[in-house]
This record gives sequence, C-alpha cells and structure tokens, in this order.
Amino acid sequence: VQLQASGGGLVQPGSSLTLSCSYSGLSLDGWAIGWFRQAPGLEREGVSCINSFDDKTVYSDSVKGRFAASRDSDKKMVFLQMNNLKPEDTAVYYCAVDLTMGPFTCSQGPYEYWGQGTQVTVSS
Repeated sequence: VQLQASGGGLVQPGSSLTLSCSYSGLSLDGWAIGWFRQAPGLEREGVSCINSFDDKTVYSDSVKGRFAASRDSDKKMVFLQMNNLKPEDTAVYYCAVDLTMGPFTCSQGPYEYWGQGTQVTVSS
C-alpha cells in the first residue's frame, strides 16, 4: 500500500484549501482511509475518516461543518476540502489506511499505512 498526500500550502484565515491523497495497492473495499494532522508540540489527531464499505464519513468536532472528505474510487484518490480555515488548523496533514477490518474508527491506532505529510499553514 502506498499513499501520497499533496495540496498543502500557506493560506490566510477564512480561506479554503483542498488536500489530495493518491493511493495504490488497495482493493475495492475492506479498508478505511483517514486524514490526520499533527501540529507542533501536539499529538497527531484524526480529522476525518471514510469507511470504504459504505462511505460512512466521520469528522472531528474541531472541523465538523468546515471540512468535507470524499473519495474517487476510479482515480484512487481521497480529498479533504477545507473551508473557513483557522490558524489552529495549522499542522502537517497525513493520509493513512486501516486494513485491519476492525470497528470503523478515526483513532490512529489501527492505521498502519501512512503517506508523507503535507504542511498546511493558516496565517495572516
């Protein structure tokens, strides 16, 4: 399994940004894919995760209503549309895959395959 995230950058508060994650080596379903982020000095946290079985998508409370995750199975990509960005959204964002087929979660524990991160900086 390989993942590659892209799309980060420096934006002003209130702006929008879309992150992309291309993946390979995954079957049509049987996995979950998630977006996680880690800000300096803080633990990595789950932002949004998608269950491939039914496309159920969950969000952390901090981004609910502002971020939207989606996937394009044909292109083998997932996206994170981030709107109304805030300085506290500044972090390195990662995409990761859980192949354990356990209970669907957006906790990083079961996510064993990680892409390289992409930096998102929200600053005026």
